Amino acid sequence: MELVVQRVFNWFTPKRETWLFRVNPALKFIVFFAFLIITLVNQSLPFAISQAILYGILFYIFSGYSLKKLLLLSIPLVISFLSTGLTMLLFGKGETVLWQWGLLKISEESIQHALLLGSKSLSFGFVGFTFILTIQPVLFFYAMMQQFRLPSKYAYSFIAAFRLIPAVTEELQIRRNALKVRNIQFSKGFRGIYERLQSYTVPLFAQSIRRAQRIAVAMEAKQYQMGAARTYYYPTRYTGVDMVFLLVMICSLSSAFLLSIYR
Repeated sequence: MELVVQRVFNWFTPKRETWLFRVNPALKFIVFFAFLIITLVNQSLPFAISQAILYGILFYIFSGYSLKKLLLLSIPLVISFLSTGLTMLLFGKGETVLWQWGLLKISEESIQHALLLGSKSLSFGFVGFTFILTIQPVLFFYAMMQQFRLPSKYAYSFIAAFRLIPAVTEELQIRRNALKVRNIQFSKGFRGIYERLQSYTVPLFAQSIRRAQRIAVAMEAKQYQMGAARTYYYPTRYTGVDMVFLLVMICSLSSAFLLSIYR
């Protein structure tokens, strides 16, 4: 199990770090969130297509991952595009009917709506994946605390959960090996699932309580207090790269909007 987790972490290690990695994670989150809101409220098909192309360029060129990994990540995006687009294409309403067979009906309006929804789903996927692939989760929460005053009780909760994933998977592997050494056999079907849950959940839950107690004692020893002014091990600040990022994003989105108007 530990090997599997390590492989997952290695899989999400970029081939190269592009300029997007040096952008402040909190600023990147706000800008990308604003892009998603614009995508959500937009009802112009040309602008939606321009947005999908823009976000696709960010994903495929500036994410820093190999083309093989990006193509694998593109599979759910293609499925989302086809599912949303085909549903609207075959069952959407429209006056100019091009083809109809029973409940299935294709019209000019349904084609436009299908392309609009499909482009939006691609934009959401491209933006989401680009953000996830170009940040470090720990630095993101540190940046949210320092730049946007996110309460530390929420940020440190997420950081602790992220840091404890390897420990939990290691304990799961230890429990699995212990059951294997004892030659524990489980029943088949739903009864076997219940027996496995019974054998795994209680020990893991007990270990989680012990770990939480140790963490609480460690935080108390370090005089951790909620709401108190504190320093940070990883200081995050705005740099010149953030200004370049803002200018590039604003100019790119403006260009996509102008191209959709004067196409």
